[in-house]
Amino acid sequence: MEAKVKEFMDKVIAKNLGEDEFIQAVQEVVEKLIPFVEENPKYKSAKILEKMVEPERTIMFRVPWVDDKGEVQINRGYRVEFNSAIGPYKGGLRFHPSVTLSALKFLGFEQVLKNSLTTLPMGGGKGGSDFNPKGKSENEIMRFCQSFMTELSRHIGPNTDVPAGDIGVGGREIGFLFGQYKRLRNEFTGVLTGKGMEWGGSKLRPEATGFGAVYFVVEMLKTKGMDIKGKTVALSGFGNVTWGAALKLEELGAKVITISGPDGYIYDAEGITGEKIEYLLELRASNNDVVEPYAEEFDAKFFPGKRPWEQKVDIAIPCAIQNELNGAEAKVLIANGVQVIAEASNMGTTADVAPMCFEANVMFGPGKAVNAGGVAVSGLEMSQNSMRFNWTAEEVDEKLKRIMTDIHNTCVKFGTEPDGRIDFVKGANIGGFVKVADAMLAQGHV
Repeated sequence: MEAKVKEFMDKVIAKNLGEDEFIQAVQEVVEKLIPFVEENPKYKSAKILEKMVEPERTIMFRVPWVDDKGEVQINRGYRVEFNSAIGPYKGGLRFHPSVTLSALKFLGFEQVLKNSLTTLPMGGGKGGSDFNPKGKSENEIMRFCQSFMTELSRHIGPNTDVPAGDIGVGGREIGFLFGQYKRLRNEFTGVLTGKGMEWGGSKLRPEATGFGAVYFVVEMLKTKGMDIKGKTVALSGFGNVTWGAALKLEELGAKVITISGPDGYIYDAEGITGEKIEYLLELRASNNDVVEPYAEEFDAKFFPGKRPWEQKVDIAIPCAIQNELNGAEAKVLIANGVQVIAEASNMGTTADVAPMCFEANVMFGPGKAVNAGGVAVSGLEMSQNSMRFNWTAEEVDEKLKRIMTDIHNTCVKFGTEPDGRIDFVKGANIGGFVKVADAMLAQGHV
């Protein structure tokens, strides 16, 4: 089987030279899927897996805009429309200097399987720009968003492609993007998710990814007869995902002791609760990408230039960006008795972490399953837009909890090994693949 995986990956690498993030994402999926495809000839003969690693459409465009000094700036915009077998393309827009075609292809590929796992009718895509909103004025961000949407509007629509926010794209940016789309197309429609509540948004959308990640971890713990109450948790990041996770963890009786930023991490032995969680919103709104002010505000410990995975915790949840927890750090966590590592960020760990956890009998939750709560509530927002209707926060939360429980059950169904251990990576990959693959077969060679 290793030879078949290598043969497949050699072709992928040859076609996508230098796209390291994308190749890493495909490798992780293919290692689990090739044996399954070999056992199911209908997928093999139709070359479904070969089709799935090729985007249906890749759009690249320039984004000219004028800064506050009157100088013209040029950025690059992207939209990777990966797979529409089960619904319109769905996936976030990321505005960050690290945005490349490789990063967006990896995110779009993961999104296909993630969206499939939610059971909602959504295909997969991803987009964004190397534009950095940090340090820009509100008017500069508005002018950039308007220029970006002027081109993107040609390629999206409520039944074609429905982007959302991601890193660097929050409610403010979604508002500017939506306003320009409405202006260009002369229609008010659910073309973007993550909108404001006054104009088509859904309750709990900002919290959804963090809430969903916690619900998934709760179900993981149940498979070992454990409760999340009283568990200590390390979170990274300090944005929406971290904030949402901290809220839900506090509600369920767990104790969050770390957050982090590019400048280092905070260790708060007393627990990040109440006003401390709300302070994360102030940190994010300050437009300074640092967490050190938290230490000054609440007399906590700040570790400059370091990541939180050296602390002894029961649960570690990367919430920031890809590959933020590596094998050496996972070894420390495992040695310190960690019980669960769950990716709330997309591909939040390096490729060696999941096998290491499985070998050590530590539960590992892959991002495509763990962080599906965000896109799940985006899907619910799409439904509400279609119905011109809004559910209450309690109704959305209940639907989110049910979706995350169903995703967990799918992972268990496809990932349970003969010895009874659960390979959540295998379960998520096969579970997400089957629905998309069957739809592709039913629709012919497209």
